[in-house]
Formats: sequence, C-alpha cells, structure tokens
Amino acid sequence: MSIHFGPAGNSESFAAAGFKASADAPAWLAGLGLNAYEYQCGRGVNVGQETARKIGGAARAHGIALSLHTPYYINLSSGEDERREKNVGYLLQSCEAAAAMGAQRMVVHCGGVGKQSRDKALQHSRENVRMLLDALDRGGYSQTICLETMGKQSVVGSAEEVCGLVALDDRLLPCIDFGHLNARTGGRCNSYEAFAAVFDLLENGIGAERTRCLHIHFSKIEYGDKGELRHLTFADTRYGPEFAPLARLLRERQYEPTIICESAGTQAEDALTMKQLYEGVPL
Repeated sequence: MSIHFGPAGNSESFAAAGFKASADAPAWLAGLGLNAYEYQCGRGVNVGQETARKIGGAARAHGIALSLHTPYYINLSSGEDERREKNVGYLLQSCEAAAAMGAQRMVVHCGGVGKQSRDKALQHSRENVRMLLDALDRGGYSQTICLETMGKQSVVGSAEEVCGLVALDDRLLPCIDFGHLNARTGGRCNSYEAFAAVFDLLENGIGAERTRCLHIHFSKIEYGDKGELRHLTFADTRYGPEFAPLARLLRERQYEPTIICESAGTQAEDALTMKQLYEGVPL
C-alpha cells in the first residue's frame, strides 16, 4: 500500500481540456501525477453498470485508486423505520456501482441531530451503522464504509463521534475531513498540534494500523458561528486549514491514507499541490 492523492469528482480544468466522460478521468489524472479519484454519487446513484465498468477499467489501467461518495441524503441519526429502509437502499445502490467500478471504499455522511438529543442521535447512528453492515453482508459486498466527519455543529460528525462509530466494527474506517473539523470548531483544527490530536484520538480508539490507512478529505472551507458555509480553493488566504502541517505529520507517522481534495472547482490542481507538499517534506 502507498499514499494516494486525487480529487472528488471532476475539476473545472477537466471539462476545459475537452473531456466530458468520467471514464476519461483516470488517464487524465495519471497524466497530472495523481493516483486517486472519488466518484461522486452525492445527489444519487445515477451511474450505469457499463459506465461504472469503464471507469473501473480505466482506473486499473492507470493505477488510480477509486472510492465512491454515497448519497448525501443518507441519514444515520434517524430512528424512523422508513428512513432506515431508505438508507439501506441507497447504500446497496452505492455498493452495486462501487463493485462494478472496483471501488473498495465508500464514504458515508452522518446525520443531523434535529429535535432529538445528541445522545439519542448517536444511539440511532450506532443502530443504523449496524444495519448498513448487515445489508453489506446480505448483499455479498465487501466494500469498506468510511464514516465522514462533518462541518456543521448540528450534525453528528465530530472527530470523537466518528471515532466512536467506526470503533464498532473493523469493516469501518474514518473519513477525516479536516476542512469540516476546522469549520465546526471555528478554526481550531488548523495546526500540527490539532491534527496530531485527531490522529492520537483515532490510534487510541481504533488502533494504529487502521488509523494508518484512513480516508482523508481536505479542502479550505468558509465557516460561520454554526460551522461550514461553503467550500473554497487553495487560493483562499482567510480560511483554513493549511495542508503543510498535515503533510509533515503524515510523513513522520508513516501513514498511507487516501487523500481526496474537495476544493470548489480546482480539486485536481489542489490535490497535486498536496502531493507536492507531502513529497517536499524531508525524510
């Protein structure tokens, strides 16, 4: 295994280069020097089996590690039976697409707290995670579910909450979105020490080996009093986080995560910047 860098979906420069089909993305990304690609199903699993297989074949041919982002409307904090059944349905649709393209990792959002207590939302989240894992087993799927830290304080998804959820089962991994953590903490997750504290939390909660191969999302994010407002690009100088301290920490700990950039339109270019910063850290 090795460290992987790549974008979430297709950047504006991909279309500007004349490409339209996501099956062209792996070759284009490899040409940039990247080796990961997260296919976006946030607004629904609308990719057909033939297209998924084409994307997978191109990814294998060009050494691109694939992951898939499941629909945003999965809500793990809900206790409603109808919502839980829909969660399972969305997950199985995602599994079908992921399996066709050979994506082993699937990123899943947590859910909003709403009018329930945070403890009740976490209880429902634990129950729903177990339901998703049972659905994977029944469907014969082997994908890893990566539960994502979230940017708004009203949503389950702090580093502590995600760590507690992924500790439930070895088939789960954390997706640590450092932009989200920085946004939900009002800018307090933007330093070597803050990043190290997140990794220490994970190592103590799920062990060093699982932490070493975690999934990471990274982008600069504008935030307000309640957390995340919008994704930015690396050109922004007001909001964090900065990748350089994280690059140093990853080198020191010899982690080998997949790092996906979610910048607004420049995700491929900013992923390449992250890769260059990482490679520039002295060994």
